[in-house]
Parts: sequence; C-alpha cells; structure tokens
Amino acid sequence: MAASPQAVYWLGNDTLRVSAALFAENRRRLCEGLKAKDGLVPQSVVLLQGGEQTQRYCTDTDQLFRQESFFHWAFGVTEADCYGAIDVDSGKSILFVPKLPESYATWMGEIYPKEHFKTKYAVDEVHYTCDIADVLSNMSPAVLLTLRGQNTDSGSICREASFEGISRFTVNNIFLHPVIVECRLIKTDMELEVLRYTNRISSEAHKMVMKHVRPGQKEYEMESLFQHYCYKKGGMRHTSYTCICGTGHNASVLHYGHAGAPNDKTITDGDMCLFDMGGEYYCYSSDITCSFPANGKFTADQRAIYEAVLKSSRAVMAAIRPGVKWTDMHRLADRVHLEELVKIGILTGSVDDMLRVHLGSIFMPHGLGHLLGIDVHDVGGYPEGIERIDEPGLRSLRMGRLVQERMVLTVEPGIYFINHLLNQALANPAQSCFINNQVLARFRGFGGVRIEDDIAVTHDGIELLTCVPRTVEEIEAFMAKPAKLFSPV
Repeated sequence: MAASPQAVYWLGNDTLRVSAALFAENRRRLCEGLKAKDGLVPQSVVLLQGGEQTQRYCTDTDQLFRQESFFHWAFGVTEADCYGAIDVDSGKSILFVPKLPESYATWMGEIYPKEHFKTKYAVDEVHYTCDIADVLSNMSPAVLLTLRGQNTDSGSICREASFEGISRFTVNNIFLHPVIVECRLIKTDMELEVLRYTNRISSEAHKMVMKHVRPGQKEYEMESLFQHYCYKKGGMRHTSYTCICGTGHNASVLHYGHAGAPNDKTITDGDMCLFDMGGEYYCYSSDITCSFPANGKFTADQRAIYEAVLKSSRAVMAAIRPGVKWTDMHRLADRVHLEELVKIGILTGSVDDMLRVHLGSIFMPHGLGHLLGIDVHDVGGYPEGIERIDEPGLRSLRMGRLVQERMVLTVEPGIYFINHLLNQALANPAQSCFINNQVLARFRGFGGVRIEDDIAVTHDGIELLTCVPRTVEEIEAFMAKPAKLFSPV
C-alpha cells in the first residue's frame, strides 16, 4: 500500500529523505515472493520481531539501539521492542508497539498514541504488543510464518519471533527465511538511492581524512574525524562496522581496530595508511577502503604494490556483469596480483603454477568482496545448494553465487605482507620455490594495500557508488592541495 506523503524519514539539513514507500514496496515484494513459492498455505501471516533495547552488562545504561535488519527491511521502524505482521493474501500491514508506562513521559519524553505510528510508518493498523495474541487471533491465520534461518556469513541463526500466547497458533519457521533473503538480495530503486547516499557521504568523509592526515597524529584521530564528518554532514549516528585505521605494519591486520588493537598507533612519516570505514544511514550501509601514504607521496615500492591492487580492482570491475561467477572474479584478482608481484620481483615463475598451489591467498587471504545492504555483510551469499569452495582464499569469500542485476557488492582486492602467512609459505616447498626472499625482505613491515569500492550491478555492467581519488596521481594531487578548514561545530 502507498505511503502517506508525510511518512518520510529525514534528519533535516542536507540529509536524505527516505519515504516509507520503500518499506511498503519491500513488503509487497515479500508477499509476491511467498505467493510464488510452492507450499504457501492460504491465510498465512508473516510475523517479525524487531530488536530489543538492551543495557550494558548488569547496569541500567542503555546500549545505542540499532534496529534488527530483517524487521527494518520490512517496516523501517526506528523504535525498539516492536513487532510487525503482514497478511500475505491482502498485503495488510500491522505494527505492534509497546504500551509504555506513565513514568516514561517523565524520563524519556512524550508517549505517542497509536495513530502517531500509523502515520509515521504508513502501515494499515497499529496495536500494542500486549495485545498481539488477540489481534492475530481475530485475523484467524492458518499459519504464522516466523523467521528462522542461518546467516551464511556469520553462521548465526536469526532470532525467531515469539510472544506470550504463540502456542495458540500454527507456526512455520522454515518457509519465510529463504524468500525474504532473496528479496533483500535484490535492491529496489529506492534502496539504491539510500545506498548512493551512504556512499557519497562516506566518500566525502574519506576525502576529509585524506586531507587532514599527518605523521605524528594517532590513528584514532582519523577514525574520530571520519565519524564526525558522517554524523555532522550525513546524519549518520552509526558506522556500518568498527572502523579500521591501520598504518604501517597495522595495515596488514585485516580487521584492525578491535579492542585489542584500537587504532592507537602514532602515524609515522613513510607509513602507508589503510583506512576501511563506512557510515550507515537509516540502517543502510557503506563499506569503503582507501590506501595512501601518510605524507602524501608514494615511494617506488608503495606505488608498485598500490598499482598492482588498483589493476586487479579495475580488471574485476570491467568483468562484472549479470551471470558471471563471483568465485571467478576472486580468481581473476588473484591472477592479476600474482602477475604484478612477478613484475615487482617478489615472485618468480609460472603464475598458473602459483595458482595451483594457492599462492595468491598468502597475499590476499580474504575474499574479493561481499553483498552490501542493510548489513555491511548482507545476507544471501550462499543459498541452499551453493557450497563454499574449500580452498585458501575462496573459503573466506562471502558470496558464492552468480552475480545478478541490482545486487550491491563490494570489490575489495588487497595485497598484504602478513608475517605468519609469509613464514608459512617460506616453510612450504610447494610455495617457497616461487618466492624471492631477498626482495620479499624489503616488504616486511610494509603493511598492506586494500582498495574497496561499492558497486551496484546493472543489466550490462556496474554503477560505481564510491567516489574517492584512486590513481597514484589523483591521490598525490588531492593530498597536495591545502585542506579546507572543517569546523567541528
């Protein structure tokens, strides 16, 4: 059903207006997908449970709430502790919100009537969560379709809706998951518009960081600047994931920035920076990595490694179109990396022979890229019938299926000098025979280079969503220009 004109999410200023029509369209697509699947029982009702407000350990300090992704995709609701139901036959949408105690008004603000949420989210009905069993009983569903299935990226099982009185209903928790995952996989025009926005703001934030980085600063200062820009200019209270601000050797730590390595090194002259950061707007993600020298000028070795990765990035993006195998794109990046490492002198011999012993995974142990959407590692990478390839590198690839139009993907090849992987390769005669250890020694401590762009697949190629300087010449020219003052207020 159409969203009302006032049903728009907007944080003011120049932030993006997102219509509730986006979520109405998602619900419509879900109903169509369910009806097209064999075995759907007439009078089925989808029931989704939103995220709950949680506290920090045993305290009363609230964690910053972020909506559960499947629930957000279907309803776009920002509040915690809600449920949503969709009558599959008619498409009717029902939102259930908590009935708040009177004390809420003292501590948390105005208690809104149900009509407020009906208007805000353009749903057909709103009821209280305490009445969910009675409301659903009045609908007389033949079956409640609840969501249970494995996230093939994390291995975790998504949370199935539950409420007091659910035992009164016939419940099917198998039917819904594969259908809603396939719906999330393919992005609508409205979803693509939000993802363009997250990429534009995050790209601008990366450029701001690139302008302000200086030897002597701390890595976390760059994280702080990125987050500030995204929030101030883009209304992005959340980042899509923990920011990675690796410099020098830290650029070889693939998920640097965690609690044990919290972006706390001092940036030194001569360091390569690998900054992997993405802002999130209304739960839609971005995921961008920029690599560049802290002092703004590439050394010969830095240039050689950077241009090797850029070459593989551009080769992959030129090859992507609907119908190609994502595993083939990963293998293409591997081949380009090995060819370029031969030119640099780190490797010697036949690239085909190197591929047979998986030498590429020593320098790029992660997958080429992944699906992107409401989650930074979005769902749908390995549907039933598609298995991971159990080979180094490919076993870490987060998607194994054919590329389809309207998928949004990251393309993020990288070359890293990770000591323990290099040592393993040197101890393996099948791999060490290709390695020139004297040249390799020059790159110990180099860190790594990753170039990560977000793309939307079109009918004959891609739309590049990310917009940052990419060539060596572009980066050096951009960093050489005086930085415009960015006021924190």
